Amino acid sequence: MEAIAPTGLAQSWDNVGLLAGDTTAPLRRVMLAIDLTRAVLEEARRFRADLLLAYHSPIFKPVSSLRTPGGGMDALVFECIRHGIAIYSTHTALDAASGGTNDVLASLCGAKQTGPLEYVDAPGRSECKLVVFVPEDHVDRIASSMFGAGAGRIGNYECCSFRAAGTGTFFGTESTTPAIGKKGRLESVGEVRLESIVPNSRLPDVVTAVRSAHPYEEPAFDIYPLKPSPVRGIGRVGRLVKPASLQSLARRLQIATRAENVQVVGNWKQRIDRVVVVAGAAGTLPFQTALTLFDAIITGEIRHHDALAIRRIGCSAVALGHWASERPVLAPLEAQLREHFKGLSIRVSRKDVDPFSAMGR
Repeated sequence: MEAIAPTGLAQSWDNVGLLAGDTTAPLRRVMLAIDLTRAVLEEARRFRADLLLAYHSPIFKPVSSLRTPGGGMDALVFECIRHGIAIYSTHTALDAASGGTNDVLASLCGAKQTGPLEYVDAPGRSECKLVVFVPEDHVDRIASSMFGAGAGRIGNYECCSFRAAGTGTFFGTESTTPAIGKKGRLESVGEVRLESIVPNSRLPDVVTAVRSAHPYEEPAFDIYPLKPSPVRGIGRVGRLVKPASLQSLARRLQIATRAENVQVVGNWKQRIDRVVVVAGAAGTLPFQTALTLFDAIITGEIRHHDALAIRRIGCSAVALGHWASERPVLAPLEAQLREHFKGLSIRVSRKDVDPFSAMGR
């Protein structure tokens, strides 16, 4: 799951990853669902699932107790643990991931060339750049010491550095012992700016290696924290391969998602060229992009005052229902897991259903 939907992509307020379970236990059967409910739990037990991959986190706020019987989520989590069913949640990590919840929903709209509504820092990277100023004839020796201590790795490349020639100056006081030149006078020395990437965890070792290999009494070096490269975050914006009326777009999505409670904001006959996709609850996220008459927000649910704002702006919106907008991701997620684990028995829950039902049901 870290390969499919890295937990570092999740929103800061979210709770994703392995929430309950024995990491040493054998894994044979996995069940996928949007929500952990009593019906899903019983289905998982009959399936003899070792892991329930629940899109929505069953543990969201700090837990003060886990007790059963009871009607709360704590009782369901307790019973999962008691029956040896681990719980893993993906939520906004899967929303942001390539091929995740929002990409799936955007593809159902018929959108192409989609981009995110926001960018986030790439997860898992914690590095800095170490720059040290070195006499010309000591460059290779010091660089070798840095590499040996863990510096200079970029992807699958090792011993990476950058070197630029320049002039360094210093004035040694009476208490100094310069390796080059003499104390008590201003010296100019040909030096090389040597810089390399260093994992934060290896920085103390690399600094020690620099000091040990450097001929100077007081080596001059700088340490710069590096910001990770931005990656695609939550939400998607994309143009439709073929423009459609709001009515036909809403109908297409209703059929594709089997949504029973579709709500529409806007003129049914309005031509839609571009979609702004936010699976689940839209919130204010769609308003981060400039919206026009030919845009439609595609989401699960929209607040009343946001619907009024959409009318004022003049764009459109289709609210499929929170669950219905997220459920389509489970089938491609199942396919990805099957590809990764050939011998694993994986099933999408049949008891995972929309908590809302249409009139007449």
